[in-house]
Amino acid sequence: MNAIEIKGIEKTYKLYKNNKDLLLEFFTGKERCKYYKALDNISFNVKKGKTYGIMGQNGSGKSTLLRIVSNNTIPTGGEISTSGPVYLLNVGAGISPYYTGLENIYYKCTINGLDKEETDKIIDSIIEFSELGDFIYQPVRKYSSGMKSKLGFAIAIHNKFDILIVDEALAVGDATFRNKCMRKMNELKNTGKTILFVSHSSSQVAQFCDDCCWIHNGELIAKGKSKAISDLYDEFTRKNITIDVAKRLVDYDKDVYYAD
Repeated sequence: MNAIEIKGIEKTYKLYKNNKDLLLEFFTGKERCKYYKALDNISFNVKKGKTYGIMGQNGSGKSTLLRIVSNNTIPTGGEISTSGPVYLLNVGAGISPYYTGLENIYYKCTINGLDKEETDKIIDSIIEFSELGDFIYQPVRKYSSGMKSKLGFAIAIHNKFDILIVDEALAVGDATFRNKCMRKMNELKNTGKTILFVSHSSSQVAQFCDDCCWIHNGELIAKGKSKAISDLYDEFTRKNITIDVAKRLVDYDKDVYYAD
């Protein structure tokens, strides 16, 4: 059974030079924009209880895809279906810099469907996992990026979800905490949770994910077993091959490089 099914997803944005062009288009009906296709015909499936990785350089369309999966933005074309509640873990997303860490816990839990009584039952566990100590009572604007990551991750893993989307959340913070998070995600995986995992680290994807895909400039280049796709992506990032050579390799062996 698939937890996530993505079929032909596309996302196109209108780009304007300035607000004047936007207003002129609105009042005259004449287009004054350029079109930017952030995602172009993306398709893959994620089986329930599996961990699926998404790799790609900055600007490749990874975050746009995750916002679509988490229902935070609407695709221009294509279809997507998910089974069960989805939680998007993006460092700092939805966390107020003016609230304390403690206030942010109650705020985030509330918008994710937990009432105060339910949050009271897990608050100590969240604080303990975050390792923030007395900083939990300080405004988040005083936190480092690593501290924000700890708070965001601690809140996420204690909320209700069937699908957890992790968007570069382990790119900051100390190595000890990152390892702790990986162990926790393995625990979640063993309980049947589905994880969509985005990372710049191909080794992290290869080690943690069952399958993965590589997106480049909004185009799906390859999808399949994590080790094979990670190795291909590494060859590209090391500049041993060009994107055109990568595409030819995928065409040559689609059973390895283009399989759900």
